This record gives sequence, structure tokens and C-alpha cells, in this order.
Amino acid sequence: GMERRQAEAFRDLERGQFMALGPALSRRPLGLRIGPTDTSPRNGTPRLMPLPEAALEDARAIILAAPPPETVRPQRRSSPDLLDQLMAAKSAALAIRPERVDRVLRAVLAQPDAGFRVIGVLYQEFVVRCRIEGLASVVPDLPAFRRMLTRARAGLGSDMAGDDAWQDVSARASLLPEDMQGVFMMIARAAKEGWPCPSDAAIARAYGSHSLRRARRLLTYIEEQGLIVCQLDGLGRRVVTLVELAWATAPGDPNAEEAEQGSLAV
Repeated sequence: GMERRQAEAFRDLERGQFMALGPALSRRPLGLRIGPTDTSPRNGTPRLMPLPEAALEDARAIILAAPPPETVRPQRRSSPDLLDQLMAAKSAALAIRPERVDRVLRAVLAQPDAGFRVIGVLYQEFVVRCRIEGLASVVPDLPAFRRMLTRARAGLGSDMAGDDAWQDVSARASLLPEDMQGVFMMIARAAKEGWPCPSDAAIARAYGSHSLRRARRLLTYIEEQGLIVCQLDGLGRRVVTLVELAWATAPGDPNAEEAEQGSLAV
């Protein structure tokens, strides 16, 4: 729809000139000229702009001008060290832990079947009770709980465990297997306090067993290790003496029921 002469006019267009033709623009060829653009493509090369011109007198005045007055900033208050606060809180918790933890442990061992339950079950109940008492942050681990359980079954509190004499007893108990240490310390406490010798039933309970024969074999084993000496008086009552410490229990009936003699384990 365009004459040949009009079509050849496209060849004579200069730079920046275009022909607009079409229903949206014009029904006849219409010449257009595009002016200079204000933007540049992203791949264009940046050019340095000339520095702003300033008079020499103005520059000299700026250089020699008096400095502005310093702004006095208010001193910031030193915030308390968070680590120190945490350490102080932990120290306070450790200071109150022995009494409260001992009370929780005594409550666990006060149950009728506590002496015959495995340590893992006792530890789980101990952890739950400590959380209820607000002692979750200072709950001892399982090895520490084993040592606490050994002292508790021997009737020792945290205050007695720090005694020099009991330090010697603990050192002697460490020569025995872990499950026998509580029995040895229970006998040692009875000897130190002058109480009757624990019966076979009390020893079996402290060992976590119902067998009286096992309790007697346990005493025999401890005696063979050179830690105690067992004797019977004229009435058949048993007396246990700790070697080197010269602590001796009062005569006690080995066949007495635990309820009659009273448990020394808690």
C-alpha cells in the first residue's frame, strides 16, 4: 500500500529519524525525529564528572576556619555483665542445692520398693521430682547420682560426706565394686554411731536384693578384702569392726527383721 517513491524515502532517513506508519499511528507515512536521550544503557562506560569550581579564597577560609565545638556525649552506663549474673545465679543455686536435693532423694528412697528398683528408674523419678522443685538447672548427672545414692543408702547427708573421717571411709569404699560401697558405708556409719550391726535383711535391702544369703556372702566378700572383721558374741549377735579405724558396731541380731531393727539406709 505504499508507492515506490515513498518506499525509497526510507533510505534517505538521517540518524534519529523514523517513519511512523500503521493504524495505531498514522494512515500515511509520517516522519518522526527522536531527540537526545537522558538515560544510558547499563553496559555503558561511566564517565568522570568535572570537579566543582571553587574560588581560592573560599577554600582558604574553609581550611583556616575554627573547628566546631565538640559535642559532649553522655556517658553510657555500664550494663552488668551477663556472664557474671549467670555465674552468680549458678553459685546461689549450688549453695542451696545440697539440702534441697537431699530432701528430694530421701523422698524417692522413702517409697517401699525403692531399694529394689534399678538405678535408671530411680534416676528418672529423681529428675522429675527435681524439676517439680525448681532444681532442673542443678540436677546431677547419672554418675553423680550413683554416688549420692550410695551415701543416701548409708544414711549419710551432704554435711556428713564432707567430714574428714568420712573422706577416709569413702576412700576405703572405693576399693569395692560400686554396688557394694553403699553397704560398706552403712556398716561404717552404724559402727561410728555405736548402733547395732545391720541385719541381713537391712544389708540385702541396701544392696537392692531380697536374698539374705547374698547379704551374708556380701559381708564375707568385704571381710576378705581386709576392710572389716565380723564376729559373733555368746548370744549369736553379730559385731562388725572396721579395720584400722577401730570403729565397731553394737551387737545386732543378723536374723532380725528390718522393721524391728530400723532401716539405716535412709
